[in-house]
Parts: sequence; C-alpha cells; structure tokens
Amino acid sequence: MARRLLVAALAVVLTLLTALTAARAATDPSSWHHVPVPDPVRPQAALNEAVAFGPDRAWAVGADAVGREAPGFPLVLRWDGTAWHDQILPGIGWQGELLSVAATSPTAVWAVGRDAAGGARLLRFDGTAWSASRPPAGVALAQVVAGGGEAWLIGSRDGAQVLLRRDGNRWQEVPVPPGSVYGLHIKAADDVWAAGATDAGAAVSHWNGQAWQQTIVDGFPRSAVGSVLAVSATEVWAGGTAGFVGGPPGRPIPPLLVRFDGQTWNRVPVPADFGSVSSLAASSSGELAWVAVARSQKWGPPGSTPPLVPGPDFLAWNGQSFTEYGEPAVAGEGESRTLRLAPVPGTETVWSVGRADGPEGTFAPRVLRFG
Repeated sequence: MARRLLVAALAVVLTLLTALTAARAATDPSSWHHVPVPDPVRPQAALNEAVAFGPDRAWAVGADAVGREAPGFPLVLRWDGTAWHDQILPGIGWQGELLSVAATSPTAVWAVGRDAAGGARLLRFDGTAWSASRPPAGVALAQVVAGGGEAWLIGSRDGAQVLLRRDGNRWQEVPVPPGSVYGLHIKAADDVWAAGATDAGAAVSHWNGQAWQQTIVDGFPRSAVGSVLAVSATEVWAGGTAGFVGGPPGRPIPPLLVRFDGQTWNRVPVPADFGSVSSLAASSSGELAWVAVARSQKWGPPGSTPPLVPGPDFLAWNGQSFTEYGEPAVAGEGESRTLRLAPVPGTETVWSVGRADGPEGTFAPRVLRFG
C-alpha cells in the first residue's frame, strides 16, 4: 500500500515538473517557443507573413483552409499582447489566400493575396477596420513590402515581372532589374535593395531613385536569393539557396548567405549543409539579428542512417558568429516548412510564422516567438 502511494506521489511530482518545465520554456526569453493560434482557425490553415508594431500589436496573414482540396479563405490574425485573435473581415467573402502583409504605420497596413480564380486581391487596414482596395489593373500580386515610409508591390503582368510604388493615392510602376525579384528591403524612395536571380546566378540590385545597379552575388547555376537586409551602404546581407548541377529530383540544396562590405560580396558560412535561408531579421538598432533556415539539415556522422540529421532552424548573429536554435516540438505536428521572421520594433523579440507538417500528410499554421 505504501509503495503504491509512493509511486502515485512520484507520478504527481513528475507531472508537475513536466508542466513547470513546459511553462518555463514557454516564457523563457532566451529560447524560441510555440504560441497557439485561435481555436476557430480550422485545420489545414497556413500563415505566410507577419508584421509587428510593438509588444501588443502585430498582424499575420495566410489561408484558413477547409479541406485538402478546397481553396480556403483569407486569414488575418491579430496579436494583442496576450494572444492571437482571428480577425473578422466584413464584406470580404472570396475564397483564396493572403500571401503577404506590410505596413508604413499602424494605420496603413497592406495585405496582398489571390482568390480561387487566380485574381489579385489587395486589402488595407486603416487603424479601425480592414477593407478591400482596388489592386493595380492586370497585375497578379505576390508580395507587399514597406520601409522608410514607402510601400511597394511585387507582381507580374502577362508573364513579366512588375514593381509598383505607392505614390500618394495611386500605385506607380517602377522599372524592374534584369531577372526575377523575390524580395525587397526599402530604406527610402531612392534607397531600395532587391534580392533575386538571373540566368547568371543569384543577384542583388540597388535602386537609387533613377536606375538599378545589379551585382551577381553567387554565379553558380540555379542559385537565388529571396531575402535582403541593408544595414548601411557598406553592410548588406542576402540569403537564399546556393545553386546545384544535376542530381536526382528532390536533391537537397545548400543554403546561401552572402554579405556586402562596401566593396565586394562574400559568402558567409552557415552551420547547415542543406536548406534555404528563408528570412532575415534586424535588431532594434538595424543590425542583422536573425537568419531563418527552412528545412535545415546537416550531414550526420559517417555511416549513420539516415545520412542527414536536422540542422538549426534559427541563427542568431552577434556580429561575429552564429548561435544555433531549433524550433520547439509541437504535439501532433512536424517541423516547419516555412519560416518568415517579423521583428518587434524597439525590442529584441521576433516572431516567426509559417506552415508546419501536420498528421497524415496535412499541414498546420505555426507561430513561434523569441523573447
């Protein structure tokens, strides 16, 4: 009898310790932890991007799906400092997905997406409510980017890429650098950096208000960069995937991280053998703080099976070296397929949103936070 009581008591203690450990991990400012999405969000939902204004104000967008084959509905989540809430979108009843969100201020938030028929959709939040805005005619929208008081759109028309800049109450087209543009960092109207690719390799271009100056930052075939962060005129970072030649379908591709020192672009080693640098985030002072590596893998010990082991999902940069972080385990879900970073201004906190592997080949929305 006494032994049974002892075993029961130990079980209670272990349960409490486990709960305390989980609670501590969820509030530990020096680790990444999982933040749940609202209960009304249905299975098969996904998040694509987020933007934050402070500890108690952030937005995340994506798709709230209703089935494996259904197109789903546009999803907007709002952070109030305590929890994420599903934002009601009055008058917006189309099916589809929101791809990107950015803001020039808390009262000028833009979200772009596409409906089930492939049509462009543009939403705006004015500080009070979300409403539909007229998208540029004939342009399929892929991304909205803001910075330096500027808002730009990345899209395409008839198979050709299009860039547009918000000029007063209209969207004005801007020349496009050669190749493809996958990401922008806007410091001012005459200081814009573009990450992309050309037939010659990964490319970064700079807009001075009149023309683009492009540099091939990695000339290996099929290399590309999708994220760029300009700290200053003499320090610019770009990340994506390194190129590859041949190999079977589905062959892992190495990540690519490059840095400009004011004179040349140089490749920066990262502690992952395969994966994609999917996002870069700045600190409160504007320096590089975080690098997200989606689908990160490393070679395991010689002879190990499988030959690859998980690599770091997040890399914290201190100005000299990286500190590796893995994403926390989430019950019933696998690893994240995408990691999109959103720093919280004035703090060292950063959000990561994306899509995680769910049970039986499904997927689930994933929100993580550091700090």
